[in-house]
Amino acid sequence: MVNFNLEGKTALVTGASRGIGQALALSLAGAGAHVICSSSREGGCENTLHKIDAIGGSARAISADLSNLDAVANLATSAIKQGKRIDILVNNGGTIFRAPATEFPLDAWQQVMKVNLDAAFLLSQAIGKHMISHDGGKIINIASMLSFSGGVTVPAYTASKHAIAGLTKALANEWGTSNIQVNAIAPGYIKTDNTQALQDDAKRSAEILSRIPAGRWGEVDDLAGAAVFLASSASNYVSGHTLAVDGGFLAR
Repeated sequence: MVNFNLEGKTALVTGASRGIGQALALSLAGAGAHVICSSSREGGCENTLHKIDAIGGSARAISADLSNLDAVANLATSAIKQGKRIDILVNNGGTIFRAPATEFPLDAWQQVMKVNLDAAFLLSQAIGKHMISHDGGKIINIASMLSFSGGVTVPAYTASKHAIAGLTKALANEWGTSNIQVNAIAPGYIKTDNTQALQDDAKRSAEILSRIPAGRWGEVDDLAGAAVFLASSASNYVSGHTLAVDGGFLAR
């Protein structure tokens, strides 16, 4: 029987206060992992901790502003101290800014890149080094449909998510012999606050829905199975892959 059980494992999940990050933290805790839930502000993961406790799971909270790279470095150190050993890293924390390319502010570009890309690399670097010394682990990056396409009025987000897909491959190449599997999940159009502007745009929402063979927008819980698979020994021979969980969007 393939082993999806995560008992005895410790996971660090960034952006775990709500939405996709909260769902991923819950799924890993439900599979038996102790989850260190990270948010941008202190106390931000209280609701997530309550939800994990309600299902009998184990979790602790931690906080760091992912746009502050010193705070990101401290987050890695603190998480290792809390967990003693980090077996699973989920780089989920992210941000988005919408503006036409001709008017896109440089500071907004830099903010998106710091949170979505720089923080993911620095955490992977620190936790990856830790995993190498502890005989391996799993790193799961959260990519996007915009890892494959260009989108509209989100040039920084699109660039960062293309880069996440590339970083996933690069780290998988370097760390495969150290028993570290690096993969990504590309959520489809999921009902979260990040996609609220698209959901509220009747024309754009209809266009998106018409391209989804499943016939509906995704829910955050739709990502749970992919997360547990990529975090468990069931995926020991899967690395460098970006798994789309999109209701068939990319196939149409």
